[in-house]
Amino acid sequence: MTRYRFLLGFLAFLIGAVGSTSSFAGEPLWVGSDPARERAEALLAALRSASAHGLEPGWYGVAEVEKALSPGADPAIAEELITTAFVAYASDVSTGRVRANRVDGNIDIQQRQVDRMLLLKEAADATDFPAYLASLPPKGDYPALQKALATWRDKRDKTAFTPLPGGRLLRPGMTDPRVPLLRTRLAELDLVVPEAGPAVDLYDDKLVAVVKAYQETKGLTVDGIIGAKTTQSLNTSIDERIGQIVANLERRRWLPEDLGSRYVLVNAGDYSMVFVDGGRRVFESLVIVGTPKDPTPEIQSVMRGFQTNPYWTVPQSISGEEYLPMLRRDPYALQSAGFKLFENWQDNTELDPASVDWNSIHPKAFPYRIRQDPGAGNALGYIFFPFNNRYGIYMHDTANRWLFTEGSRNFSHGCIRLQNPLDFVEKVFDGRSGFSKERVRQVIASAQQAHYTFPEPVALYVTYRTVTAGADGTPLFRDDVYGRDRRVVREMAKPRS
Repeated sequence: MTRYRFLLGFLAFLIGAVGSTSSFAGEPLWVGSDPARERAEALLAALRSASAHGLEPGWYGVAEVEKALSPGADPAIAEELITTAFVAYASDVSTGRVRANRVDGNIDIQQRQVDRMLLLKEAADATDFPAYLASLPPKGDYPALQKALATWRDKRDKTAFTPLPGGRLLRPGMTDPRVPLLRTRLAELDLVVPEAGPAVDLYDDKLVAVVKAYQETKGLTVDGIIGAKTTQSLNTSIDERIGQIVANLERRRWLPEDLGSRYVLVNAGDYSMVFVDGGRRVFESLVIVGTPKDPTPEIQSVMRGFQTNPYWTVPQSISGEEYLPMLRRDPYALQSAGFKLFENWQDNTELDPASVDWNSIHPKAFPYRIRQDPGAGNALGYIFFPFNNRYGIYMHDTANRWLFTEGSRNFSHGCIRLQNPLDFVEKVFDGRSGFSKERVRQVIASAQQAHYTFPEPVALYVTYRTVTAGADGTPLFRDDVYGRDRRVVREMAKPRS
């Protein structure tokens, strides 16, 4: 009994540390009384159902908890074991199983964390413990993702998978032996596929329409052409889609339950941005994000204003990898695009590009600063939104507006390009501070560099949600172009450190 009394005293200390006068301070939480037993049985039911959240019951020692609740079990051991299982499960289901920043170097967020002592206090004070457990996961589209997880797991046992072979581009009107396989694969994905005509190998207009509809739902270029990206997407297995849902449930648990009343949410997973003000979605836009080689990171920050007609200072990595080969061929290759070369990063001592022996420069140690003047061809466009982050990325306008017509809009070096930046800032100011979109246009046209401060800061969340729920709860999948979902799932499966 010595260990039992010690455990009770330790748990009472934990509760006392958060100021509770709960009866838990005088009796066990899980054993020894009918209320404790009911609490433990409710927890056991939740642990058995952990897979509904993309978690595994085995992670919480379900078998051991069952033994601990069996007749004749040591009550002290049972209390300790069940407490450990409860704290682990409650923490995982509410704030995430893994530390997000350990998953990937391109994740740097202020992940939600729970106070474990407070969890114990809440468990002891809950008058309806099953309802308390049910309140721990996030809200929003989280339940819809749970439903999608159950649906796709059911599909895994009932749906065939017919891979589509690679090969040359399959264009509308072509004849190809892959066409019957394409019909089969689309039907397996629950799409309504028209019957083939007399020429079964013909990629006809009706089938092209189905492919275009599929491409649109996956954020692919909607052209009806079966190329590498569309083939890869069609060949995503059910297990991979299930893994995506699991990763996105976990990713949702990382974020605050309440993002605030005024914030920007950028989803690099589906190339979208939304501005919420007063709890209402007042602005939405397409965005362009980073390539798989230079992915847009997941971050949290604050936006405080914007600048017109910005300079673009080229990052050293881009200077060395992309511009150095051009300068070796022609020292003046960048001048026509408004670039200037400076001796260092401390002052504005300009250099003649022809005075540099470019063949002696190592791409990984590019010593000079390259800066692009404001103008129509500036990589940042006419409007630039700075915000603090350790990656040196920003949100900005772009000179290449035609890229917004593409489905897969991952073309940048990690920055976020906004389709209609002036419309966005108009919504942010909302008529305050005498803001006028037309006056900003005049400032841009006059080539002035002006700084504007928002009436109040705007919280910024940049996430990577590759599975979201539509208005009707239907899951909307995007392909995991960064491979980040797979890393999340792998990290979740590791034993808790």
